[in-house]
Formats: sequence, structure tokens, C-alpha cells
Amino acid sequence: APMVLFVGQVARDQRDREAFQEVDYRRMFAPLAKWVAEIEVTERIPEYVSQAFHVAASGRPGPVVLALPEDMLSAEADAADALPASLPGAAASQADVEAVLDGLQGAQRPLAVVGGPGWSDAASQALGRFAEATALPVGAAFRCQDYLDNRHPCYVGDVGIGINPKLADRVKTADLLLVLGARLGEMTTSGYTLVDIPNPRQRLIHVHPDPSELGRVYRPERAVAAAAGVFVQQLAEAAAGSRKEPGDWLAAARADYEDWQQLRETPGALKMEQVIAHLGRVLPDDAILTNGAGNYSAWLHRYHRYKTWRSQLAPTSGSMGYGLPAAVAAKLQYPDRDVICLAGDGCFQMTMQELGTAAQYGAGVVVLVSNNGLYGTIRMHQERSYPGRPSGTDIVNPDFAALAVAYGGYGEVVSRDADFPEALARARDAARTARRPAVLELRISPDALTPRSTV
Repeated sequence: APMVLFVGQVARDQRDREAFQEVDYRRMFAPLAKWVAEIEVTERIPEYVSQAFHVAASGRPGPVVLALPEDMLSAEADAADALPASLPGAAASQADVEAVLDGLQGAQRPLAVVGGPGWSDAASQALGRFAEATALPVGAAFRCQDYLDNRHPCYVGDVGIGINPKLADRVKTADLLLVLGARLGEMTTSGYTLVDIPNPRQRLIHVHPDPSELGRVYRPERAVAAAAGVFVQQLAEAAAGSRKEPGDWLAAARADYEDWQQLRETPGALKMEQVIAHLGRVLPDDAILTNGAGNYSAWLHRYHRYKTWRSQLAPTSGSMGYGLPAAVAAKLQYPDRDVICLAGDGCFQMTMQELGTAAQYGAGVVVLVSNNGLYGTIRMHQERSYPGRPSGTDIVNPDFAALAVAYGGYGEVVSRDADFPEALARARDAARTARRPAVLELRISPDALTPRSTV
């Protein structure tokens, strides 16, 4: 995501004395940011800011850090404002478009994997038209499940953590792999096991806006340096006059996805699969769901069907605590849409103070806290590798429902499947009418580690 961070620095006349809170930000942020700079001349502020926004948003978007000396903040300069940043989406050549269409025409087992930056609602709609015209199965890269309506007949599931084993086999056995915007990183390749390094068994066509990403790990047959959201609209336009009849490959892939969606019962009086299933029944199509990192998210990614573009906000970096601040931002941006945050008890406590932000700015988000008294992901690995020897993964939790009330919001504890529907209705109504956060503390069995495994 493009982000520009302005960070304070000691006054220029105190540099290199180890003054209070003096930090070498270039060295500190160099491994994490696309560009780090410190402004020394006040008159050059517009130049630096202009470059910062350009770098942050271009190619593969990411963070930029600008350090501002304390004395500069009160200095004056006569400098013109920079023009707003303008980044045209890079279109691919007609030869690239034809190469994709020709490749799909000759393929028996094609598969697309979509993700990455530069997409839009128009691109999502174009992807649906293109996939339907070419009978192309489409998988979503890690936490990019809202790029195509999951009800679309060509959508076949997510290619990420907890991938459907049958979909993983399809990635391995595909004869053409069309990667639109996604990185072929660890999460999307199941630890680099789905595609051979460096020469894939599959014919690989890789489209990505950052040329340095193309061929970084895998050698593509054709590398296309372009914005995937623009390129897929070119593909949809080029394929508009044709239609390939769906075959057994697509039908079987979709059937595997439908079967994977069938609820698998897990232990406990309140089950996450029932929670997610009920959300799917009652939430509007444009509801936004956010989450952080933790095993609780596996139920969401497996069982929920994302129906519209920008209805999923989730960290591809595995950051705990992402869900609540993301939900607050989403609700402030889209006040008329339902915003539901899912969080584990450990995940939620990383940023639960943001309930104060939600209350302060009138963001009526609904937070579902999966409370199993564990750092579930770590416990899962401990039980797999060292059965019966857990260490440091039990959590002593606060009363999450009371915490919401303390912030002026609504709070309730849910312990049974039968109680969840009415509790959710009360929470949504309270969040909507009072414009305050609502928290449902879900008491989940610690034995239910993932949709597929128990302690």
C-alpha cells in the first residue's frame, strides 16, 4: 500500500550529538521502505514531498519515510506547491494481449491467479467478463478474494494459507499459469512448493507493474510489466467477441470450490464456521470484512464469499491487530456500508485501544472477537512439533464486552450457536444507531485450532 510517513528529527544544529530522540532514519527504515530521506533545506520541501508521493504510489506501491528536523517545522520558505501526483496505469502492448489469448486458446488446463496493486471495480468487472469469455478458472492470491465475485462460475478459490488441497493440485498440474498482478511469493505458492524454481513446469505468463518482480524467483515464458487492472481490461475488450465453452477442467475446479465451502464441524458450543455462515446469510453484498493475523481468519477465508470489490481488508504481511484500525478507516470512508471486524483475542489486544478512535469519530463498526484463550497459531505449531508441550501461548484476557461498554459502545458475550444471530442483530443495530463500536466476544473452544485440525 502507498504510504508517506513524516517523522520528526532533532534540530539541524544538534545533529550527530546523540541528542534526545536522535535517530538515523535512513539506516533504521532502509530495509522496510522504498525510499528514506531527510530534508535539510526548507525550500526543497515541495520537491521532496512530490517525489515521496510518486515513489510510494508507483510500480509496486509501498512506504516512503521523510524525516523533518524540528527547527524546520517553524521555518518559512517562499516555494510553489507541487502539482498533485499523477500516475497513469501502464498499458501492455497488443502483442502481450495476443500472447495471452493465444496461450489460452491452446491450453487444456489454464489457471489464473489474481492479486496485487492497481485494481479497481472496473477491473474486477472486466476480469469476470474475460474469465467467462475464455472459460478461465480464476484463483485469488493471498487475501485478494474480493477481486472477483466469489459467486462467479469461474471463481475457484483462494491460493494462500490453508489452500484447498485440490486447488493446490490444480496449480501444480496447470499447463498455463496466468498471474495477473500477484507476486509469486511464499504465501501464494504454499512455501514455493506449487511452482518449480526457477523454471516452472507450467507455461507462466506473469503480469506485474514492477519489472524487478518479473523473474525474481520464477522465469516466466512471457513477462509483462504493466498494471494488472489496466491489462485485464485490455484482455476483456480483446476477448469480447469470442466465447469458449466451459469444459471439464473449469467445471471440476468450480465443483471443488463448492465442496470446500461445505461446513466442517469443529468442537465447541459456539463454532466459527456457523458464525461465518450466518454472516454470509445476513450481510449485504457490499459489507466490508476486515481481519488481522491468526488462525481464526482461516474460517473467514474458507467459508465467506466476497461479492464486491473492496469488501476485504486483510494484511498480506501477517500483521496482528490490523483488523480494528482497518475497520475504523473503512467505516469513516464508507459510512453507509456495514463494516465487520474479525479478530482473535491475541490479535485484538494489539490495537484494541482503537475502540477509542471509533467512539471519538463515530465509526459504528462491529467487532467479533474470537476468544479461545490462546495465541492459536503459535499453539498449533507447538502441538504439531512438540505435542503436549505448549509454552507461553495461554492468554489471560480482559472482559472484551465490558471494554466496549467502557468506551461508550455496545458489548455482549456469545457462547452458543443459537445465540449468535440475535446477538449480531443487536450489535449491528447498536453500532448503526449510536454510531459507536459494538463488540461481540465469541467464546470459542481452544480445541478448535483451524477448520481442519483440533488439539
